[in-house]
Amino acid sequence: MTAERRKEGGGRGADGGGTRRPVSAATAARLAAEQVMDLTGREPQGVTSLDRTDQGWRVGVEVVETHRIPDSTDILAVYRVDLDEDGELLSYRRDERYYRGRADKE
Repeated sequence: MTAERRKEGGGRGADGGGTRRPVSAATAARLAAEQVMDLTGREPQGVTSLDRTDQGWRVGVEVVETHRIPDSTDILAVYRVDLDEDGELLSYRRDERYYRGRADKE
């Protein structure tokens, strides 16, 4: 675990004991985006969802899968990333693909 991750909430407590504090929502979102970039090689466009789970965090990360001209025809995808309490990757998968210009389902 990196010093940055320990500073932001993961890892052992301040007394050096075994008490762990879960990573914050902001840290979980950043770590999930980094994981998607590492695994897919694509730059994350943003975080679309963030939910607390029994095991840690579930984060939706949006990426551009195919750049097109005009931009409204780009193909985007949302990846679901599950992290444990310490911010470690449990799983990830692509949940959906869509054109940038499509209207949201409601």
